[in-house]
Amino acid sequence: MARDADARIEAQIPGLRRYAFALVRDRDRADDLVQDCLERALSHARQPVGEEDLRAWLFTILRNLHISAWRSARRRGETAPLDAETDPGQPADQERALVARDALGALDQLPEEQQSLLLLIAVEDLSYDGVARVLGIPVGTVMSRLSRARRRLRALMDREHAPLLRRVK
Repeated sequence: MARDADARIEAQIPGLRRYAFALVRDRDRADDLVQDCLERALSHARQPVGEEDLRAWLFTILRNLHISAWRSARRRGETAPLDAETDPGQPADQERALVARDALGALDQLPEEQQSLLLLIAVEDLSYDGVARVLGIPVGTVMSRLSRARRRLRALMDREHAPLLRRVK
């Protein structure tokens, strides 16, 4: 029975890694977050649950760990490594990379609950019901928050792509 539960949890690791990377945007920190999530899940093994419930439970653990780490880091303040390298620039002809960068930048400007909601639905392809269980809110609230999040993300993206025109006399 335990082997079956371990296999079901192991099948969720790729989705957990994608979600963790989308939250922290650093592979090492994402791997640490997933490892903490798996450690907590395995140490708090529950009664056998359905696949969708297991997935929602794991994503809830991951999200809660991320929020706790984010709050803790915010209290400590920002730090920079001593040997920090500059971020290399990208050639201007890589439009897809620039659009992706703009989208991630716009996503960072959204409140955390809207970020989580968009990532769980768009990246992890969870159902509205699954997202409602992960976030602990009603399905109707998921749908209304998703609508507001999409509208706000579109507005932020449109504002970034607005042409800078000036009047010439």
